[in-house]
Amino acid sequence: MLTPGPAQRVVIHLNEDAASEGDFLHLEIVSFLFSEGVSGATVLRGHSGFGSHHRIHTQGNPGSSGEHLPIRVEFVEAKETVDLLMPKLIELVTDGVIEVQATTIAHVAQSGQTRDGKDKNG
Repeated sequence: MLTPGPAQRVVIHLNEDAASEGDFLHLEIVSFLFSEGVSGATVLRGHSGFGSHHRIHTQGNPGSSGEHLPIRVEFVEAKETVDLLMPKLIELVTDGVIEVQATTIAHVAQSGQTRDGKDKNG
């Protein structure tokens, strides 16, 4: 469980159609993070973008290749957890970029808690 204080934000930049051995790469990454007990992860799909090949890919643009749209997988965790996960993430991400930033968790809200962090039900 996340707690307020120092943490790391990990952003993995991929193409939507990047494949792994068993599935699309972003789905495999999310499954891995889930199985490792990461507090939460988000997958964001971009409307348009370009990468190192400098070809613009835009959703719904005639003549554009929409299958290469950008995908970002993001999560925030304690540095120790990120350090443990990083070797496997580096192994999984065969096409893309992994970015790690130092951040600070200011507040962790849990459903069923009051503002002072106490359980509403008792």
